[in-house]
Amino acid sequence: MSFTIYPAIDLRGGKVVRLKEGDPARMTAYSDDPAETARRWLDAGARWLHVVNLDGAFGESDDKNRVALESILKLGAQVQFGGGMRSPDAIERAIELGVSRVVLGTIAIEDPEVVANALKKFGTDKIAVGIDARDGLVRVRGWKEDSRIVATDLALQMRTIGLGTVIFTDVSRDGLGSGLNIPSTRELADVSGLAVIASGGVHTLDDVIAGRKAKLAGVIIGRALYEGTIELKIAMEMRGQE
Repeated sequence: MSFTIYPAIDLRGGKVVRLKEGDPARMTAYSDDPAETARRWLDAGARWLHVVNLDGAFGESDDKNRVALESILKLGAQVQFGGGMRSPDAIERAIELGVSRVVLGTIAIEDPEVVANALKKFGTDKIAVGIDARDGLVRVRGWKEDSRIVATDLALQMRTIGLGTVIFTDVSRDGLGSGLNIPSTRELADVSGLAVIASGGVHTLDDVIAGRKAKLAGVIIGRALYEGTIELKIAMEMRGQE
């Protein structure tokens, strides 16, 4: 399995931001130009970008984020995109725009049949499910609500309908630079047999190395890139991916 590094571009109101523990009240804005940010990461060697529509995740108007996504896609990047993808139409629109992989979250719990149908229609390479958990329980609707569903149970359910890739986020670590939760992430991969991309807490190159040594499918890096605790070019050079 190759190991992929995904620079994160989180969008709110058309700006590049980062949240702490998914809390919109704890937001830091980094750029008014998402396309320029995307170009920066691509120039450093990134092959994929992880783009999140935070406004969509929070159920708010996301017109500015849609424009930002289109500007990023024009650069020709492979984009993994999620946030507010809660209907078949939303999934299809994203793929028609040129998104390489759509990340589904809340809908996987509220209507798993939508995920199953998307997998059948677009294939396993085009669809992933984001499992965002705190203390092992999945959070939904922009992490604001507790689903009371165990993360590993959801992963197993998704595998039975044909899913191949999960993005696992430890909400309690996201944006805090406290390191990946390798034990929980590895457990999810072992129990489900799915390819798992880790997110939440990456702070230094040691975290990237830990993700690779744990035989994860990849890691998503956000705040560490924007605040300079990881230099993407160096991370890409040592990533061990094809």
